[in-house]
Amino acid sequence: IKGLTRAGHRALVLGDGQEAVGCFWKAFVLSRSTVSPQLRSVCAFNLGAAYVETGKPKKGLEFLLQSQSSLGGNGEPSRDLYFSLEAAREGLQDFPKALEHFGLAADADRAAQAGSRAGTHVWMGCCYLGMREPARTARCFLDAARCFAAAPSPEAAAVALSRASGSMLQSRGFAAAEIAAVLAQCHALCGSIRDAALRGKLYSDIGLSYSQLHIFPLAAESFERALASGPEQHRAAALLQNMGAAHNALRSFSTALGWHRRAAVLYGALGNRRAQGQCFGNLAYACSRLGNHEAAAESYLHALQAFRDSGDVQGQWQACEGLGAAYFHLGDPPRAIGHYKEAL
Repeated sequence: IKGLTRAGHRALVLGDGQEAVGCFWKAFVLSRSTVSPQLRSVCAFNLGAAYVETGKPKKGLEFLLQSQSSLGGNGEPSRDLYFSLEAAREGLQDFPKALEHFGLAADADRAAQAGSRAGTHVWMGCCYLGMREPARTARCFLDAARCFAAAPSPEAAAVALSRASGSMLQSRGFAAAEIAAVLAQCHALCGSIRDAALRGKLYSDIGLSYSQLHIFPLAAESFERALASGPEQHRAAALLQNMGAAHNALRSFSTALGWHRRAAVLYGALGNRRAQGQCFGNLAYACSRLGNHEAAAESYLHALQAFRDSGDVQGQWQACEGLGAAYFHLGDPPRAIGHYKEAL
């Protein structure tokens, strides 16, 4: 049960809600054969909270109520259970009402431990996220990160900072320097995280955020650190693709070629033709910027076929335009015109 519970919490942190529900469900089933009502309550709570987190409040409420009843009147429901019950009952729709409860709890919780206060800020942040108020969401996660750092819980603080930076980028109410400072804090914490999967995911998210800020040297460095964490193949393919795109943006096209080729090969092995087409398109662009228009035309042809296989119409249009430009530079106007017409 302990192992399944740890695996479930880890899956939630990594954003894999389905895996988390599966782990918590197995732990819950095992707990029913034990004599400990507290253990059954904890397992039911974890399963219910995971269902709420993954957008199934009705199912979550069923297990949260089981968690409450398992106490058998021998103890008061925990604050976390109270929050989860409120979120489930509101169906994650009546966010202002939920926030009212969380805000009152936060006021009463000032003398509580830092970890408990952090949980309150996280729940409030999730509510504001549901209300599509990214600025308030960001501030809640920043508050949570400060509480987690004081706990101390560097892993949780890093996750909160990562979520805060994403909302800061969405809100457009924060200066680029503010967002970069939060990303730098998150990056500094990542080095102490032992969980390779979590560390890799955070580095990947940091890289994407740096890319949105057009700070491509730090984006590339973050993607490279994420790759060093040994990600599974689908995540590795995305990181290779992002590395190539970052080097394209840095105009280091010779370096970008290798990343594009590796990404295309891996996506091909995974059977993701649309993503493979995107990689061939990025490879073609790098070749064209290096003046190798013959290689660019070959890569655009591969991209066009991949987009046809995956039914990506916009990708086909972009590949045809690229082919037109490549054949024009190669001194073959008829073929260039043919591909331009196909794009039209």
